[in-house]
Amino acid sequence: METKRKREFYMTWLFLAGFCILAAIVSWLCLLSRMRLPDNVGRELTQQETAEVIGRNSPLTGYVRLSANADFPRGQRISKITIHHMAGDLTLEALGSTFSDRDRRASANYAIDSQGQVALYVEESNRAWTSSSRENDDMAVTIEVANDETGGEWHVSDEAYEALIALCVDICERNAIPELVFTGDVEGNLTLHKMFRSDTECPGPYLESKMPEIAAAVNEKLRELSMPRQ
Repeated sequence: METKRKREFYMTWLFLAGFCILAAIVSWLCLLSRMRLPDNVGRELTQQETAEVIGRNSPLTGYVRLSANADFPRGQRISKITIHHMAGDLTLEALGSTFSDRDRRASANYAIDSQGQVALYVEESNRAWTSSSRENDDMAVTIEVANDETGGEWHVSDEAYEALIALCVDICERNAIPELVFTGDVEGNLTLHKMFRSDTECPGPYLESKMPEIAAAVNEKLRELSMPRQ
């Protein structure tokens, strides 16, 4: 009986010791993860820092609030664009506040509001957590677009739509993407959130119906930019 009690005593302490070691490892990994975050993430930037960030990304950017909900850096070269909708008419500041919440574990590289203004939340060199697919987000620049209609077609304003085309052109030009191809599935390099998650209709029927038109408009502008100047 005494031997059995000793064995149980030692087993209990071994279990507790193992639990403590595991907790320490998890805490260390969390600390290490926080230490690896760029120092410009999760805080208000100076005007100079903001200008430097925009200089590394799209010059169309008018608002910057960098989210910690990302991988630093992304794992693959940028070769895709994935379009999402906000499912609401959010301001860029409100969406930035949402993406700053670590518990939500969500972000996007860019967003466009209903006035056509552009925000940056995750630099292009880093992988945003947007599309429910690590593989896709590793290759894609992700863009959230505000809706001026809630529900239904999830319509977006003309200003947001035009800004979306301009942003896609800029992303493709800077990242040497020769053209956007929308195939309606994951094989194209213009993709949608709903392709990677069955329980969402993001980016909504309106933007989804516009994908061939968006690809054609972007490609026409890319061809114009590639033509030699007279």
